[in-house]
Amino acid sequence: MKIAMIGTGAYSVALACMLAKKKENNIVLWTENKDNVKEFNKTHILNNIFEGKKLASNISITTSYEETLKDAGLIFIACVAKWVDDVCGFMKPYYQREVPICIASKGIEETTGSFLSDMVKNVLDADNIAVISGPAFAIDMINNEPIALALAGTNQFTIDIVKENLANDMLKLRECNDLIGIQICGSIKNVIAIASGMIKGLGYTESTLAFLINESLHDIKYLIYKLGGDKKTVLSYAGIGDLLLTCTSKKSRNYSFGYVVGSTKDPSKIKAFLKEHTVEGYYTLSSIYKLVRTNNIDLPIINLIYDIIMNGKDPYELPKFLIEKK
Repeated sequence: MKIAMIGTGAYSVALACMLAKKKENNIVLWTENKDNVKEFNKTHILNNIFEGKKLASNISITTSYEETLKDAGLIFIACVAKWVDDVCGFMKPYYQREVPICIASKGIEETTGSFLSDMVKNVLDADNIAVISGPAFAIDMINNEPIALALAGTNQFTIDIVKENLANDMLKLRECNDLIGIQICGSIKNVIAIASGMIKGLGYTESTLAFLINESLHDIKYLIYKLGGDKKTVLSYAGIGDLLLTCTSKKSRNYSFGYVVGSTKDPSKIKAFLKEHTVEGYYTLSSIYKLVRTNNIDLPIINLIYDIIMNGKDPYELPKFLIEKK
Protein backbone atom coordinates (compact mmCIF):
# COMPACT_ATOMS: atom_id res chain seq x y z
CA MET A 1 0.00 0.00 0.00
CA LYS A 2 1.11 3.53 -0.71
CA ILE A 3 1.01 5.63 2.47
CA ALA A 4 1.35 9.41 2.47
CA MET A 5 3.08 11.13 5.40
CA ILE A 6 2.48 14.88 5.59
CA GLY A 7 5.44 16.34 7.44
CA THR A 8 9.13 15.59 7.88
CA GLY A 9 9.69 16.39 11.52
CA ALA A 10 11.28 13.84 13.83
CA TYR A 11 7.95 12.26 14.78
CA SER A 12 6.68 11.93 11.22
CA VAL A 13 9.97 10.37 10.06
CA ALA A 14 9.87 7.96 13.01
CA LEU A 15 6.30 6.98 12.11
CA ALA A 16 7.39 6.45 8.52
CA CYS A 17 10.07 4.06 9.76
CA MET A 18 7.44 2.12 11.71
CA LEU A 19 5.21 1.91 8.63
CA ALA A 20 8.18 0.85 6.50
CA LYS A 21 8.64 -2.29 8.61
CA LYS A 22 5.95 -3.81 6.41
CA LYS A 23 7.95 -4.26 3.22
CA GLU A 24 4.84 -4.16 1.04
CA ASN A 25 4.23 -0.56 2.10
CA ASN A 26 5.53 2.39 0.11
CA ILE A 27 5.78 5.51 2.30
CA VAL A 28 6.03 8.93 0.67
CA LEU A 29 7.06 11.82 2.93
CA TRP A 30 5.98 15.33 2.03
CA THR A 31 8.34 18.18 2.89
CA GLU A 32 8.55 21.86 2.04
CA ASN A 33 12.35 21.68 2.27
CA LYS A 34 13.92 21.16 -1.17
CA ASP A 35 17.35 20.61 0.42
CA ASN A 36 15.89 17.64 2.32
CA VAL A 37 14.82 16.10 -0.98
CA LYS A 38 18.25 16.61 -2.56
CA GLU A 39 20.07 15.14 0.43
CA PHE A 40 17.70 12.20 0.76
CA ASN A 41 17.85 11.28 -2.93
CA LYS A 42 21.65 11.13 -2.69
CA THR A 43 22.09 9.44 0.68
CA HIS A 44 18.68 8.19 1.91
CA ILE A 45 19.51 10.10 5.10
CA LEU A 46 17.92 13.20 6.65
CA ASN A 47 20.76 14.49 8.79
CA ASN A 48 18.79 17.46 10.11
CA ILE A 49 16.23 15.01 11.54
CA PHE A 50 18.19 11.89 12.53
CA GLU A 51 21.88 12.34 11.86
CA GLY A 52 23.49 9.38 10.11
CA LYS A 53 20.31 7.26 10.16
CA LYS A 54 19.75 5.62 6.78
CA LEU A 55 16.04 5.14 6.16
CA ALA A 56 14.41 2.09 4.65
CA SER A 57 14.38 1.66 0.88
CA ASN A 58 10.56 1.80 0.78
CA ILE A 59 10.56 5.42 2.03
CA SER A 60 10.75 8.32 -0.43
CA ILE A 61 10.37 12.09 -0.16
CA THR A 62 8.94 14.91 -2.28
CA THR A 63 7.82 18.55 -2.11
CA SER A 64 4.75 17.80 -4.25
CA TYR A 65 1.36 17.28 -2.60
CA GLU A 66 0.07 15.72 -5.79
CA GLU A 67 2.90 13.19 -5.89
CA THR A 68 2.50 12.44 -2.20
CA LEU A 69 -1.26 11.86 -2.27
CA LYS A 70 -1.77 10.23 -5.67
CA ASP A 71 -3.01 6.64 -5.23
CA ALA A 72 -2.36 6.72 -1.47
CA GLY A 73 -4.48 4.24 0.47
CA LEU A 74 -3.77 5.85 3.86
CA ILE A 75 -2.66 9.35 4.85
CA PHE A 76 -0.90 10.47 8.04
CA ILE A 77 -0.87 14.12 9.07
CA ALA A 78 2.09 14.69 11.40
CA CYS A 79 2.98 18.35 11.00
CA VAL A 80 2.96 21.01 13.72
CA ALA A 81 -0.64 21.45 14.88
CA LYS A 82 -0.88 25.14 13.98
CA TRP A 83 -0.24 24.30 10.31
CA VAL A 84 -2.87 21.55 9.97
CA ASP A 85 -5.51 23.90 8.59
CA ASP A 86 -3.14 25.23 5.90
CA VAL A 87 -1.90 21.73 5.09
CA CYS A 88 -5.46 20.46 4.58
CA GLY A 89 -6.08 23.34 2.20
CA PHE A 90 -3.04 22.34 0.14
CA MET A 91 -4.13 18.69 0.19
CA LYS A 92 -7.69 19.38 -0.93
CA PRO A 93 -7.20 19.38 -4.74
CA TYR A 94 -5.57 15.94 -4.58
CA TYR A 95 -7.48 14.26 -1.77
CA GLN A 96 -9.94 11.44 -2.44
CA ARG A 97 -12.74 11.59 0.14
CA GLU A 98 -12.80 7.87 0.96
CA VAL A 99 -9.07 7.62 1.82
CA PRO A 100 -8.53 7.24 5.60
CA ILE A 101 -6.58 9.99 7.39
CA CYS A 102 -4.71 9.39 10.63
CA ILE A 103 -3.84 12.51 12.64
CA ALA A 104 -0.58 12.22 14.57
CA SER A 105 -0.30 15.96 15.24
CA LYS A 106 -1.17 17.07 18.77
CA GLY A 107 -2.91 20.32 19.53
CA ILE A 108 -6.03 22.46 19.16
CA GLU A 109 -6.53 25.12 16.50
CA GLU A 110 -5.72 28.49 18.05
CA THR A 111 -8.16 30.79 16.25
CA THR A 112 -11.33 28.71 16.53
CA GLY A 113 -10.48 26.29 19.35
CA SER A 114 -11.37 23.39 17.03
CA PHE A 115 -10.10 19.86 17.41
CA LEU A 116 -7.80 18.76 14.59
CA SER A 117 -10.24 16.01 13.61
CA ASP A 118 -12.97 18.63 13.11
CA MET A 119 -10.62 20.73 11.03
CA VAL A 120 -9.73 17.79 8.78
CA LYS A 121 -13.41 16.94 8.45
CA ASN A 122 -14.43 20.50 7.60
CA VAL A 123 -11.65 21.29 5.11
CA LEU A 124 -11.40 17.93 3.34
CA ASP A 125 -14.94 16.62 3.89
CA ALA A 126 -13.30 13.42 5.14
CA ASP A 127 -15.36 10.68 6.76
CA ASN A 128 -12.63 8.21 7.67
CA ILE A 129 -10.53 9.91 10.36
CA ALA A 130 -8.35 8.42 13.09
CA VAL A 131 -6.17 9.93 15.80
CA ILE A 132 -3.10 8.42 17.48
CA SER A 133 -1.52 9.71 20.67
CA GLY A 134 0.62 8.34 23.46
CA PRO A 135 3.97 8.18 25.26
CA ALA A 136 6.46 7.93 22.41
CA PHE A 137 9.45 10.17 21.74
CA ALA A 138 10.56 10.05 18.12
CA ILE A 139 14.13 9.13 19.05
CA ASP A 140 12.91 6.10 21.02
CA MET A 141 10.72 5.03 18.12
CA ILE A 142 13.56 5.33 15.62
CA ASN A 143 15.78 3.31 17.99
CA ASN A 144 13.19 0.52 17.95
CA GLU A 145 12.24 0.73 21.63
CA PRO A 146 8.92 -0.90 22.63
CA ILE A 147 6.23 1.80 22.63
CA ALA A 148 2.44 2.09 22.78
CA LEU A 149 -0.13 4.53 21.40
CA ALA A 150 -3.87 5.01 21.82
CA LEU A 151 -5.93 4.91 18.63
CA ALA A 152 -9.43 6.30 18.08
CA GLY A 153 -11.38 6.74 14.88
CA THR A 154 -14.68 7.73 13.33
CA ASN A 155 -15.32 4.13 12.31
CA GLN A 156 -13.88 0.62 12.64
CA PHE A 157 -12.71 0.54 9.02
CA THR A 158 -10.33 3.43 9.65
CA ILE A 159 -9.10 2.00 12.95
CA ASP A 160 -8.42 -1.36 11.34
CA ILE A 161 -6.43 0.03 8.40
CA VAL A 162 -4.23 2.12 10.73
CA LYS A 163 -3.59 -0.90 12.99
CA GLU A 164 -2.87 -3.16 10.04
CA ASN A 165 -0.15 -0.86 8.72
CA LEU A 166 1.33 0.78 11.82
CA ALA A 167 1.27 -1.83 14.60
CA ASN A 168 4.30 -4.13 14.64
CA ASP A 169 6.59 -6.12 16.93
CA MET A 170 7.71 -2.93 18.72
CA LEU A 171 4.64 -0.69 18.43
CA LYS A 172 1.39 -1.50 20.21
CA LEU A 173 -1.87 0.24 19.33
CA ARG A 174 -4.75 0.09 21.80
CA GLU A 175 -8.19 1.05 20.52
CA CYS A 176 -10.19 3.76 22.28
CA ASN A 177 -13.70 4.95 21.44
CA ASP A 178 -13.11 8.54 22.54
CA LEU A 179 -11.91 10.73 19.68
CA ILE A 180 -12.47 13.88 21.74
CA GLY A 181 -10.72 12.66 24.88
CA ILE A 182 -7.61 11.44 23.07
CA GLN A 183 -7.18 14.83 21.39
CA ILE A 184 -7.66 16.71 24.66
CA CYS A 185 -5.06 14.53 26.36
CA GLY A 186 -2.61 14.90 23.49
CA SER A 187 -2.99 18.67 23.54
CA ILE A 188 -3.07 19.60 27.20
CA LYS A 189 -0.21 17.31 28.24
CA ASN A 190 2.19 19.65 26.41
CA VAL A 191 0.91 22.56 28.49
CA ILE A 192 1.24 20.62 31.75
CA ALA A 193 4.77 19.62 30.67
CA ILE A 194 5.68 23.32 30.57
CA ALA A 195 4.41 23.65 34.13
CA SER A 196 6.41 20.55 35.12
CA GLY A 197 9.56 22.08 33.71
CA MET A 198 8.86 25.25 35.68
CA ILE A 199 8.54 23.25 38.90
CA LYS A 200 11.95 21.64 38.33
CA GLY A 201 13.46 24.91 37.15
CA LEU A 202 12.37 26.53 40.39
CA GLY A 203 14.37 23.88 42.24
CA TYR A 204 11.58 21.70 43.58
CA THR A 205 11.88 17.92 43.85
CA GLU A 206 10.09 14.97 42.27
CA SER A 207 7.59 15.06 45.14
CA THR A 208 6.29 18.46 44.02
CA LEU A 209 6.37 17.32 40.41
CA ALA A 210 4.20 14.31 41.27
CA PHE A 211 1.88 16.69 43.14
CA LEU A 212 1.45 18.74 39.95
CA ILE A 213 0.91 15.71 37.71
CA ASN A 214 -1.69 14.23 40.05
CA GLU A 215 -3.64 17.48 40.28
CA SER A 216 -3.43 17.90 36.51
CA LEU A 217 -4.96 14.46 35.95
CA HIS A 218 -8.08 15.55 37.82
CA ASP A 219 -8.30 18.72 35.72
CA ILE A 220 -7.81 16.85 32.44
CA LYS A 221 -10.52 14.38 33.41
CA TYR A 222 -12.85 17.27 34.19
CA LEU A 223 -12.08 18.98 30.86
CA ILE A 224 -12.73 15.78 28.91
CA TYR A 225 -16.08 15.37 30.68
CA LYS A 226 -17.14 18.98 30.06
CA LEU A 227 -16.35 18.72 26.34
CA GLY A 228 -18.30 15.51 25.85
CA GLY A 229 -15.58 12.88 26.07
CA ASP A 230 -15.11 9.85 28.32
CA LYS A 231 -13.38 10.59 31.65
CA LYS A 232 -11.76 7.13 31.56
CA THR A 233 -9.60 8.25 28.63
CA VAL A 234 -7.34 9.99 31.13
CA LEU A 235 -6.12 6.47 32.06
CA SER A 236 -5.16 5.60 28.48
CA TYR A 237 -1.76 5.75 26.77
CA ALA A 238 -2.81 9.18 25.50
CA GLY A 239 -3.63 10.30 29.05
CA ILE A 240 -1.54 9.25 32.02
CA GLY A 241 1.00 7.50 29.77
CA ASP A 242 1.86 10.55 27.69
CA LEU A 243 1.55 12.90 30.67
CA LEU A 244 4.14 10.95 32.67
CA LEU A 245 6.56 10.84 29.75
CA THR A 246 6.29 14.46 28.70
CA CYS A 247 6.26 15.89 32.22
CA THR A 248 9.34 14.04 33.49
CA SER A 249 11.84 13.96 30.63
CA LYS A 250 14.38 16.49 29.43
CA LYS A 251 13.82 15.06 25.93
CA SER A 252 10.54 16.98 25.94
CA ARG A 253 10.92 20.46 24.46
CA ASN A 254 7.87 21.56 26.45
CA TYR A 255 9.46 20.45 29.72
CA SER A 256 12.77 22.02 28.71
CA PHE A 257 11.05 25.30 27.86
CA GLY A 258 9.32 25.33 31.24
CA TYR A 259 12.64 24.66 32.91
CA VAL A 260 14.09 27.77 31.26
CA VAL A 261 11.10 29.82 32.45
CA GLY A 262 11.42 28.55 36.02
CA SER A 263 15.19 28.61 36.34
CA THR A 264 16.01 31.91 34.62
CA LYS A 265 12.82 34.02 34.62
CA ASP A 266 14.74 35.93 31.93
CA PRO A 267 12.49 37.11 29.05
CA SER A 268 15.44 37.23 26.61
CA LYS A 269 16.40 33.61 27.32
CA ILE A 270 12.79 32.51 27.11
CA LYS A 271 12.37 34.20 23.71
CA ALA A 272 15.67 32.70 22.51
CA PHE A 273 14.50 29.19 23.41
CA LEU A 274 11.23 29.69 21.53
CA LYS A 275 13.13 30.97 18.51
CA GLU A 276 15.45 27.95 18.44
CA HIS A 277 12.88 25.24 19.23
CA THR A 278 9.34 24.29 18.23
CA VAL A 279 7.46 24.21 21.54
CA GLU A 280 4.00 22.80 20.78
CA GLY A 281 2.76 23.50 24.29
CA TYR A 282 3.46 27.21 23.90
CA TYR A 283 1.07 27.45 20.94
CA THR A 284 -1.42 25.00 22.44
CA LEU A 285 -1.56 27.05 25.65
CA SER A 286 -3.37 29.89 23.88
CA SER A 287 -5.74 27.39 22.22
CA ILE A 288 -6.60 25.63 25.48
CA TYR A 289 -6.97 28.97 27.27
CA LYS A 290 -9.42 30.14 24.62
CA LEU A 291 -11.23 26.79 24.58
CA VAL A 292 -11.97 26.75 28.31
CA ARG A 293 -13.03 30.41 28.35
CA THR A 294 -15.30 29.99 25.31
CA ASN A 295 -16.98 26.98 26.92
CA ASN A 296 -17.16 28.59 30.39
CA ILE A 297 -15.10 25.80 31.95
CA ASP A 298 -13.43 26.56 35.27
CA LEU A 299 -9.83 25.38 34.91
CA PRO A 300 -7.65 27.67 37.08
CA ILE A 301 -4.41 25.79 36.39
CA ILE A 302 -4.63 26.74 32.70
CA ASN A 303 -5.33 30.36 33.62
CA LEU A 304 -2.27 30.43 35.88
CA ILE A 305 0.10 28.80 33.36
CA TYR A 306 -1.17 31.26 30.75
CA ASP A 307 -0.52 34.23 33.04
CA ILE A 308 3.01 33.02 33.81
CA ILE A 309 3.99 32.33 30.20
CA MET A 310 2.10 35.05 28.38
CA ASN A 311 1.81 37.81 30.98
CA GLY A 312 5.02 37.43 32.96
CA LYS A 313 3.49 36.34 36.26
CA ASP A 314 5.96 34.98 38.83
CA PRO A 315 6.46 31.18 38.34
CA TYR A 316 6.56 30.81 42.13
CA GLU A 317 2.78 31.27 42.00
CA LEU A 318 2.53 27.72 40.63
CA PRO A 319 3.58 25.75 43.77
CA LYS A 320 1.57 28.18 45.88
CA PHE A 321 -1.46 27.49 43.68
CA LEU A 322 -1.08 23.71 44.13
CA ILE A 323 -1.25 24.03 47.91
CA GLU A 324 -4.27 26.33 47.84
CA LYS A 325 -6.15 24.49 45.06
CA LYS A 326 -9.54 23.16 46.09
